This record gives sequence, C-alpha cells and structure tokens, in this order.
Amino acid sequence: MTPILMVLICLGLSLGARTHVQAGTLPKPTLRAEPGSVISEGSPVTLRCQGRLQVQEYRIYREKNPASWVGRIRQELVKKGYFPIGSITSEHAGRYRCWYYIRNYASEYSDPLELVVTGTYSKPTLSALPSPVVTSGGNVTLQCVSQVAFDNFTLCKEGEDEHPQCLNSQPHTRGSSRAVFSVGPVSPSRRWSYRCYGYDSRSPYVWSLPSDLLELLVPGVSKKPSLSVQPGPVVAPGDKLTLQCGSDAGYNRFALYKEGEDDFLQRPGRQRQAGLSQGNFLLGPVSRSHRGQYRCYGAHNLSPEWSAPSDPLDILIAGQIRGTPFISVQPGPKVASGENVSLLCQSSWQFHAFLLTQAGAADAHLHLRSMYKYPKYQAEFPMSPVTSAHAGTYRCYGSRSSNSYLLSVPSDPLELVVSGLSGGPSSPTTGPTSTCAGPEDQPLTPTGSEPQSGLGRHLGVVTGVLVAFVLLLFLLLLLFLVLRHRRQGKRWTLAQRKADFQHPAGAVEPEPRDRGLQRRSSPAADTQEENLYAAVKDTQPEDGVELDSRAAASEDPQDVTYAQLQSLTLRREATEPPPSQERVPPVESSIYATLTIH
Repeated sequence: MTPILMVLICLGLSLGARTHVQAGTLPKPTLRAEPGSVISEGSPVTLRCQGRLQVQEYRIYREKNPASWVGRIRQELVKKGYFPIGSITSEHAGRYRCWYYIRNYASEYSDPLELVVTGTYSKPTLSALPSPVVTSGGNVTLQCVSQVAFDNFTLCKEGEDEHPQCLNSQPHTRGSSRAVFSVGPVSPSRRWSYRCYGYDSRSPYVWSLPSDLLELLVPGVSKKPSLSVQPGPVVAPGDKLTLQCGSDAGYNRFALYKEGEDDFLQRPGRQRQAGLSQGNFLLGPVSRSHRGQYRCYGAHNLSPEWSAPSDPLDILIAGQIRGTPFISVQPGPKVASGENVSLLCQSSWQFHAFLLTQAGAADAHLHLRSMYKYPKYQAEFPMSPVTSAHAGTYRCYGSRSSNSYLLSVPSDPLELVVSGLSGGPSSPTTGPTSTCAGPEDQPLTPTGSEPQSGLGRHLGVVTGVLVAFVLLLFLLLLLFLVLRHRRQGKRWTLAQRKADFQHPAGAVEPEPRDRGLQRRSSPAADTQEENLYAAVKDTQPEDGVELDSRAAASEDPQDVTYAQLQSLTLRREATEPPPSQERVPPVESSIYATLTIH
C-alpha cells in the first residue's frame, strides 16, 4: 500500500468520525400528531416534526417497517416538517421518529410517536364494578369486555388533557375476552371519563372501535336535589313515566342513576323560574327492567363536581305476581275528621308485605310486613287521627321478599270520606307523605297530629251511648210497671162484677162494699140498681135470653155449663121521678154474663 493511499484512508475515517460526533450536538426535534395520535380509521391526521429555524430538511421513519407513504408527500411540505395523511388506514399505524439536518450535520432522533388506528374491530364494553357512583376517596374496578378474542386491552382517560392517558392491561392468554383496571382514589373535583379498546399483540397499533364513554360520578357535598315521579311510583307494564329532578341551587345539568346499573343518564337543566331548575327523564314503555330504586344528582356546567344524592325513589311494577288482595276500613268508609281509622289489607295468597297507595298522592305509598292470621295474610295501616288530607281512593298491593319491586294486581278501590270536625280542632296535615326503600314497617301517622285527642273523643262517644242505654232501660221498666198496674186494676173490676152476678139459688146476695156508699150518695140510683138485679134474676130464656151450653172435658168430674146472656135490654117502666129526686136516664146496654151451674 502506497503512502498516498494510507493518508486518504485515514482522512476519510477522521471525517466520518467527526461528522458522527457533530451530529450528536444538534438538539433533538419534537414529533407530534394533529389532532391526536389515536385516530379512527378514515380520518385525516398530520405528523409534524419541529426543530430549529435554520433546518434545511426533515426526515421521518417508522420502526420495523418502512413508511412508503412518506415518499409521496410534496417536498415543500417535507422541508417544513409536515407529513399529512388524508385518510388513515391500518397501513399507516406504527411507531415513528423524526430528525432534521443543517448543512452536513444531523440532529438526534426525536422521542417515539405511536400512531394508532382504531375501528378495525367491533367495540368492547366498559363498565364499573360495583357501580359507576363512587364515594370520594374510594377505588373502583373498570372492566373491558369484548366479543372478539383479544389478548390485550387499553384503557384511556379522556376529558382533561389534550391527549388521552392510556394504560395497557396485563398480558393475557390468547383468546381472552376481558380485562380489568383499577382506578382510584377518586375525588369530586376532577372528571373521571374513560374508554377502552381491544387489540391483538401481533398488531399493537391497530385497535378496535372505542367503547362507549364511561364517566364515574363522585358525589360532593353541595345541596341535594329532589326527585319525584309522574303520574306515580306504581305503574303497570306499558305505561310511561317522567322522573323529575329539581333544585333551587341553580344546577345546569342533572344525572339519574338506578341502583345496580352500569351507567347513569344525564340531562340538561331547564330554568322553570328564577333560581329553580329541573331535569326531566322519560321512561317507557315501562317493563320489568324499569323496577328498582333511583337517585338523582345536580351539577354546574363549569364544574366537574356533582351534588349530594337525592332521597331514593322506588319504581314498582304492578300485575307481576299472582294473587289479589282486598281492602277494608274500620270503623267505616265515612268518618269525621279527628277519628281513628284503620285500613286493613288482606289476602288468602301468601304475601310477605302489603303496599297501600292513595290516588293523587304521587310520592305517598306505605309498606308493612304481613302477618298471618288464619286463614289470611294481612297488614293494618292505622290513621290517627284522620284529616281532610286522608280523604281519597285507596288500593292495596301484595309483594314478596324475593323481589319487593314487583307487585300483585291491585285490590278494588276503597273510597274514604272525611267529613267535618268531630271534636276539638286538629292540626293541619298534608296527608301521608312517607316513602319506603323496600318493605319496612311505616305507620301512617301525619305529622303535627294529636292521637290523644281522638282517644278522648272516642271515650266521650262510648260514655254517651252507655248513658242513653241506661235511660232507655229505666223508661222500659217504668212502662212495664204502669201497664202491670193497669192490668191489675182491670182484673179487680172484673172479679167484682163476677161476684155481683154469680150466686147459687136461694142464697142471699152479698151486698158490695161500695153499694152502701152508692146508696148514701144517690137513693134513686140505688133503687134503679136493685130493679136491674131483680130483672136479671127473674128473666127466663123465652124473654130473649139465649143460653149456649157446652160440656167441657176436664180433670174436674163436675160438669160445667156456660151460659151467655146476650142482648138483654133493661128499661125503666116506672113513671117520671118526682122533681125533688135526681133524674136518672134510662140505661140501655148489652150485658154478657157467664153462669156456672153445679
């Protein structure tokens, strides 16, 4: 080898080593994707490499597989560091780097950019376990499930940063269709929104369609809204419901969550009047799947924090189990205000609880556990004391402990009529207002009432009835004594007359004790009475006396003959009395006498 050749070789090695060392002195550029590095299939995207202002040209390459599409980009764009893709496909996916050079010096490589193409496979399902409603400071498990046999899944958090933060699942055996991710602790001051994707590890930058967005709801401490339902919480299949979430805290959006569901509904709030907003959630046609317990939350548009939850509201589906209860009321369907009333639900079917509803009171329904009293199951709902608010139409439903949100068909309606006050004034009430979360014992006692006043009125009514009963007995006893006295007087008069008329032949007639008084009081009357007795005594049958004789068989061996003296007319044939004597009018009468002949 000649000396000249050896000098040229050493010079070339020196230049190469110098160039390589100088290349490392230029700062590395930045590579980013606009609008993002995770792009749905068919969408446009631009890769941009950015370095110093004096850069002459940019270069980009894809690891493992050459990016043939780069050669088709116009040079004026390449010199500025723009690498546009009009419609991305799975062929564009991969891991990219870029660099630039100035004159004879090249920069370091940029950090890698992973360009992901989504939409090649069907979307998986993302859910929160046990619930998307998570208490502040708690943890939650997110589960991504797909019908495609992926061996890898990715969970991406969205909403806060420009680019989603993604977390890969642990490697699974090929053919696995699910992955779980642990998230937390959570706080109400941030948004917690996620999507998941599935992919095959042999093509790590080609993903499925994204799952539906899953948002975690972390309740805060701001004022809870109110939740109501129209037309009522007890509905039949096919009906339609409107759940209304309202608040005076000025919330702009509302969320409705059913216990046990994987997600919750969101609606914008409407200002009904100053300071009052409401969100309406329409449900229906109603089916068995709508049964359950609901709560709602409120939030402002500019804040990620949700309010405290509303009170729970139960939606019950009627006509889903066998059996029909019936309803009755004590003391009756028409009562006065202030009285004590009990509604009784009964059934020969086995129900573990009974539900009592009042028509028109949308949020008022009461549960009571049933008791078995042969031969029926029953539950008693006391109202003490009743007011005008209790008036209305009531129905009973039966339920079983296996699913308390499914009810029997309703009983026949019972109309309770409450009239005016029966005693002292009672406090105004709003009727039954209690709701329940499952079968619980809840007495129907309106607030502000005084049960002791109803008991006092009841005792007063009982005392009045007892006094009236005693007076009635006294009057009956008095009437009995009067009638008895009158009957004894009649019997004495009849005996006296019989003693005057009945005498044996030849016997001397006893003179009545009063006749002496009669003679002393009226001599003319005495004379007339003596003539009357003589006429009766001497009268024969041919003179107009008809004797009816009949033999009567009896234990007495003596025969008894009855004679009836009929139509006996006695007339006075004497002349007019002298003026000095009292004039006695003629006596004309029909006398019936019974003669006993031995």
